[in-house]
Amino acid sequence: MAANLRAGLIGLGMMGRNHARVLRELDGVDLVAVADAFGDPHGVAGSLPVLSGVDELIAAGIDMAVVAVPTGLHEEVGLALAEAGVHVMVEKPIASSVPAGERLVEAFDSRGLVGAVGHIERFNPALQSLRARIESDELGQVYQIATRRQGPFPARIADVGVVKDLGTHDIDLTAWLAQSPFVSVSARTTTQSGRQYEDMVAAVGTLENGIMTSHLVNWLSPMKERVTVVTGERGAFVADTLTADLTYYENGSVKTEWDAVSNFRGVSEGNVTRLAIAKREPLRVEHEAFRDAIRGTTHGSVQDIVTMREGLNTLRVAEAMIASAASGQTEELTLS
Repeated sequence: MAANLRAGLIGLGMMGRNHARVLRELDGVDLVAVADAFGDPHGVAGSLPVLSGVDELIAAGIDMAVVAVPTGLHEEVGLALAEAGVHVMVEKPIASSVPAGERLVEAFDSRGLVGAVGHIERFNPALQSLRARIESDELGQVYQIATRRQGPFPARIADVGVVKDLGTHDIDLTAWLAQSPFVSVSARTTTQSGRQYEDMVAAVGTLENGIMTSHLVNWLSPMKERVTVVTGERGAFVADTLTADLTYYENGSVKTEWDAVSNFRGVSEGNVTRLAIAKREPLRVEHEAFRDAIRGTTHGSVQDIVTMREGLNTLRVAEAMIASAASGQTEELTLS
């Protein structure tokens, strides 16, 4: 039986706290080292010493690491871990800029290391079920994927705007659900909170397979919302990733005798079904996928890791949204 993987964690903030909990509970993994230059505000280290940085983390003799430091430090920390031969899952977005993301992709690919990006929504049970249902043609032709991700400003975010922090969730999950990359985006942003970065975006996009997309993301709403709506020829699925609920709105087949309604040549309301799905914690499933990728035991399932190249493509779309908002023009994309 293979020895447990020795795991390190750098970054002990809000996300680091959750990563530490899951790493401690994960079969086949031992959390052996944690690091944060600013200490341990949530008391997650337990009996482990709080190391000062990535060099000390590497010196602890780790096989794998989770990087939950601020986005601007992803490149520096990730490159050091790659140089040391450590498999890494870095929190999204992959980096603060596309060139930085490209350097990370090259560093891990060239060494044959597992490099993953923590786009956790892919591991939400509602979205995993939805992707399988789209793939099995339950909707028929898919027309549109629309997302809404709104809520109050999180004080933990200081070095990127809402597009790279929250919007990257929706960019990634949309391309993943459709199994098709973005080819164009058009966006508008605003800055209302006194920071240098945008805090609201409205964007539309087109995927390579012709599906159109719509995204509303902001840090300016007192109402927290995480909703994905996929509309197709047979109806619409609505996934709420806050509750992991998936609901199917079926196109109706009952003929109406109300002339004012029947004269409208569109779809009609049909049955509404709230689907029963198993609800496992997305972060745990994400960590299991990372562990299994290192062990070489993944088999092409929907639970596979989000690769660094996929994370880089998501960042390219995010930067295109920001560029579109600045120019007022649609941005065309060619993704690797």
